[in-house]
Amino acid sequence: MPKINVLPDNIAKLIAAGEVVERPSCVVKELTENSIDAGASTITVEIKNGGISYIRITDNGCGIYNEDVPKAFISHATSKVSSAADLDSIFTLGFRGEALASIAIVSKTEIFTKSPEEENGVHYIIEGGKEISFEYAGCPNGTTVVVRDLFYNTPARMKFLKRDVTEANAVFDVVEKLAVSHPEISFRFIRDGKQTLLTPGDNKLISAIYSVYGKSFSDTLIKVDYELDAIKVQGYVCKPFNSRPTRSMQIFYLNGRYIKSPACTSSLENAYKNSVMVGKYPACVLNIYLPAGLVDVNVHPKKTQVRFSDEQKIYSAVYYAVVSALSNFDTRPKFDVSKVSQKAVETGVQLHMSQEPKTSKTEKLSNFWQNIPSNKFTSSVSVNSAEAENPFKRESDEPDIISASLSNIKKNARASFDISDKTKKEFAEKQEQVQSKLNITEDEPEKPLRIIGEAFKTYIICEEGEKLYLIDKHAAHERIIFNRLKSIDLNKSTQILLAPVTVSLSKNEYSIVTENLEIFKKSGFLVEDFGNGSIIVRECPMLIDPADTHDIVAEISENLIAGKTDTSSDKVDMMLHTAACKAAIKAGNKNSLYELEKLAREVINSRDVRYCPHGRPVLIEISRYDLEKQFGRVQ
Repeated sequence: MPKINVLPDNIAKLIAAGEVVERPSCVVKELTENSIDAGASTITVEIKNGGISYIRITDNGCGIYNEDVPKAFISHATSKVSSAADLDSIFTLGFRGEALASIAIVSKTEIFTKSPEEENGVHYIIEGGKEISFEYAGCPNGTTVVVRDLFYNTPARMKFLKRDVTEANAVFDVVEKLAVSHPEISFRFIRDGKQTLLTPGDNKLISAIYSVYGKSFSDTLIKVDYELDAIKVQGYVCKPFNSRPTRSMQIFYLNGRYIKSPACTSSLENAYKNSVMVGKYPACVLNIYLPAGLVDVNVHPKKTQVRFSDEQKIYSAVYYAVVSALSNFDTRPKFDVSKVSQKAVETGVQLHMSQEPKTSKTEKLSNFWQNIPSNKFTSSVSVNSAEAENPFKRESDEPDIISASLSNIKKNARASFDISDKTKKEFAEKQEQVQSKLNITEDEPEKPLRIIGEAFKTYIICEEGEKLYLIDKHAAHERIIFNRLKSIDLNKSTQILLAPVTVSLSKNEYSIVTENLEIFKKSGFLVEDFGNGSIIVRECPMLIDPADTHDIVAEISENLIAGKTDTSSDKVDMMLHTAACKAAIKAGNKNSLYELEKLAREVINSRDVRYCPHGRPVLIEISRYDLEKQFGRVQ
């Protein structure tokens, strides 16, 4: 066995420095956090050549007492921890006392510092961990640290550094996150002689976000302010429509410290579930405040990883904070007409105007509520005089698809309940319960809504008050069906298929479907193993057309085999997504004016119909003012 040697002090210090200082951005992070802890209200960060040749951090904080300056460069020397008990209540960004010592060992460092209580400041120089000079000097209150020639004495580490521009971008990222976490401090960043960032320091988070990430990002944000069990969550989240292609803009702070937390990321994305497009991720800037005793920040040298005493509480606080903000403040997307060219478009838009010919009784209309032909229903529909006077109501010979759908739901409700031993009163109560869960009312209050037409047999164009709406009929109807499937008890709201549907699957699909029979049941599908690579479907949700059952189950099996979901709840949602998509009216289908109006009313009057289950917006709003401004009618 090789002989064990005690490493010389200089080698041991180099190893320790490597844990803290990996690249210029690490130096900037540690020194800037010291400035924040010192109570500075202004901080300037300047770098040259990506921070490799020159870094300067200047603040107007409390400074360092003259006699303590040499001590500050000794490993584990700190003013923030004096006993083991202090480690359980850490609110400062720095506390280990390793930063200055580690930086001084691998660079040429000098510091100018002065505390308000002392008449003179100190100019101190240290290179490679060795003191070069200590002298009194006249300087303003605060501290300036200059770091030159990083890794000059460790050339092996130099070769791992990237290009100057890459290292400078990493430094900029650090400064940005620190600036946003402390909006009460004015940050200035100078890169190779050019100022690239300046925050106002007005203690307004949105001002810091605006300065750092720009107007286009800040305009998409919704304010979050929530408290749950002594845990506060404050900040901003993006609107679902403005989600991003990566998670790079998911920014979390814990008591002012930037952290990376899988629990916070998971809770954020679950709060946006069924509201963002596939492959998109919500953005946020969230500050989480909790008692120091509930978290351990002494886990990793970079201090970006923390350990919560009760991770579930953090998850719940973030989740409900985001859900609350979205439900209260998310608005429908608005069309920016200012970006539209005022040139005349040569190719016109095909509109199906409201004067479309009446539909014949014998013509089959696609029922976009359940996709069941109206001629299967025998209930007759009458039109009162008030409806006849309304030009946007259906004609007397036009089938009432909505009433027919409601009639079918009631009929299926009867089939779904075992009423052989129940009284009529009990059955009526159950029937009323099903109807209320579906949020369907026969006497909806009418609002002034005018259907102008339909573009490309896909987008409903309608007018209400001072607003013009464009509605994607497939996305809107898909969301409506999905919401209703989610709101009802699927185990009690199924329909027994008169002719069970047999679905033939590939070997892998058959295997995964038979493994998830219980998940299918939770989704309202009674599926049984039929053998030889086939399954048989005996029941499906009431809101689903039995004719769509084969395609729905086949597509679900493809999604399961693709591994798109991991948990039971995710699988149920995926199945309901698929069912809603298949059952919804399709783009390109022709619909009557009455159907379009009924759909438009439900979309406009329902706050929870904003995005389809895949995250696409269902409605775009254009105000009359914005439209008239483009035509010069208003200034």
